[in-house]
Parts: sequence; C-alpha cells; structure tokens
Amino acid sequence: MTTKKQPTANANRIISLDILRGFALLGILIMNMTSFSMPGAHYLNPMAEGLLEGADKWAFYFSQLFANQKFMSLFSILFGAGIILMTSRIEQSGKSAAKRHYFRNFWLLLIGLFHAYVIWHGDILVQYALCSIWLFLFRKKSPKTLFIWAAIFFLINIFISLSGGFSIPSMSTAEVADMCASWQPATEKIVAETAAYRSHWLAHFPYRSTTAFGLETYIFLLGIGWQITGLMLVGMGLFKTKILTAERSISFYKKMMVFGFSIGLAFGIYGLQQNYAHNWSCEYSFLIGSQWNFLGSVPMALGYIGIIMWGCKSSLFPTLKKWLAPFGRMALTNYLLQSIIATFIFYGHGLGLFGTIGRAEQWGYILGIWLFQILFSKWWLGRFKFGPFEWLWRSLTYWEVQSIK
Repeated sequence: MTTKKQPTANANRIISLDILRGFALLGILIMNMTSFSMPGAHYLNPMAEGLLEGADKWAFYFSQLFANQKFMSLFSILFGAGIILMTSRIEQSGKSAAKRHYFRNFWLLLIGLFHAYVIWHGDILVQYALCSIWLFLFRKKSPKTLFIWAAIFFLINIFISLSGGFSIPSMSTAEVADMCASWQPATEKIVAETAAYRSHWLAHFPYRSTTAFGLETYIFLLGIGWQITGLMLVGMGLFKTKILTAERSISFYKKMMVFGFSIGLAFGIYGLQQNYAHNWSCEYSFLIGSQWNFLGSVPMALGYIGIIMWGCKSSLFPTLKKWLAPFGRMALTNYLLQSIIATFIFYGHGLGLFGTIGRAEQWGYILGIWLFQILFSKWWLGRFKFGPFEWLWRSLTYWEVQSIK
C-alpha cells in the first residue's frame, strides 16, 4: 500500500507568513503597475518624458519612498523563509529535502519562463528559482552566519553598481550614450514601444522577450542576483529567529518598525534629493543614485515586517487572517493573475490602454485589482484547498495530482 504524497496541511500553516505574503503582494503591484502601463524607461527614470507635476509627482514620491524595491525585498525575504520551512519539514519526515527542493524550483523556473515570455517581461520567479540553487546550501547555517553572508552579497551588489557608476567619466561618448539609451530613450523609440504594446501579442513580443532575457542574464549577474540572494538569506535568518512567525514581543516589533522606517525613509528621502539635484541624469542616477533607494529598501522591509507582526499580535489579527491570509496563501496565483489582468487592460490584445494614463491614475487600477483579488481569494479558498496555480505547482512538485477540494 502506497501513501499519497501530500504538501503542508492547512492546519499546519503559519498564518503570520500568509498575512505578510499577502501584504507584500499588494505592494508589489504598486511598482509593477508602472511597468504594465507605461514605456519601460519610466520604471527607473521619472523624467523619461519630462518633469512630473501635480498628482503624478506625489504619486511618484510615494511609490519611490514606500514601494520601489521595498516590497520586492519583503517578498524575497519570505521566499528565503519558505526554503527553511519546506526543507525542514521534509527532513523531519525522513525524506530527501534536496530532491524536493530542486524539483519544486525546477517547475517554478518553467512557470516563470512562461510568465516572462508569454505574459509579462517583469517576471521575478525565474530569478528566485535560479537563486534557490545555491541558497539550499545555506539552510543549516546559524542566523548570525546567514546575516553575515547576506551583508556580503549586498556589498558585492553595491560594489558592482558603484564601480560602474564611477567609471562613467572614463567612458567614451558613444559608450555612455549606449548605456543610457534605455534610461532616456529618444521620442521615436518611446512612440514605437507604445505602438507595439497597443498592438497584437506578436507585435510586442520582441520588446518583452528582449527585456525578460536581459533581466534573467546580465542584469541578474551584475546586480539583482546578488541582491535577491542577500534578501533570501535575511529571510532564512529572520525565520530561524522566530521574527516572521509573530513569536517575539509586541515591544520588539514596535522597535523593529520604528528602526526600519526611520533608517529606510532617511535613505530614501536623501536619495530623492540627490537624484533631483543631479536632474535624474543617467550618469548619476542610473548606477550611483539608485543605491540610496537600495540601502533604504531593506530597513523599510524590516519596518513592514514589524508593523504586520505587531498587527498579528493585536486585535487586528482576526481581520488580517480573514482578508490578507487567503490572499497570501494564493500568492503564486495572485502574482500571475495581476499580470494577466493588467496586461489585458493595457496591451493591445485587450483594451490597449498602454501609455494613456499617468502615475496618479494608476492607483485607480491598483485599488480595483486589490479589491477583486482579495475578494476572489477569500471566495476561492472557501471552496478549494489551494489556488489554481498553487495546485498545479504542488501537483508537479510531488509528481502526483493533488486533491484540491
């Protein structure tokens, strides 16, 4: 008689992680919406098509200070914690954690590639799957060792960016122009990109595939791969110290919140001032000026963890459990669904609204998608055990169709 292989039972879930994952996914949409709805240069350069004014300027300030890299950092931290959680439970059952870990992330890699090349170029799942290859080797390390290694990876990331930035004065005019082509593209390139995304799927495939390939290769090797690895190591350490499971005191989480927001906002505000002082020039802001936001993103992520864990230990917990936990339990489904909905709204195979709205107007779509997904997640998990993509991923991971009812 064979025993059916089952993933983690719902009764054994850590609700604080689901709530925090749901919160992170809400925030990720804030920045992704800019990528969904506007030419690519706008994601990094707020002055790609001129000076921002009025509500658009304030919308940018908010997203830059409270969202840009902050929620990606939080989501990456949670992915690292998930590696510890899953592998430790598999090892406790006497089975091979390595086999399950690598098989699971192999399928995540394929899901990410499908997402990147068929739906939206800004996928992060491919990078997560790649980082999981070496992160498995850190799972037995102590929290102190994990935090030290995280700092090393962060420093490597900063060193690469600053080295590139400080070497710009020695570059030729042609080399600088080539490097800055995506930062401040010519008007005709923005017009062509906008027209392509408003057209049929095949018309914007070259833009999507080129950007996706860059994110998965040289951008991964020269920056984001080091950053994500460091963040996942932080997540492993925070999970081992019971910070992510709401097992520390309320006082601890309050101090964590104050510390994280104070340091994070200080770096963020100073970075904004410096970038505006340099007129958001490619020569400064692309590599050097962007480091202020990176330095503020990790403390801000810790601040968000503090406030959500504080909420989990307060009278807000039933509300968070009711609405955010289902959203977080369906994180893969909701992440992909955000791309499906948004690309239908903005790309030519749907409503074709790409390039027609500003940063302030994006919030109408963000709030609408948030509301729909929160309600949909609660409705779905009232009837099924897993989200549809979670069910697919688990079935592939265990190489056996899982019961979803």
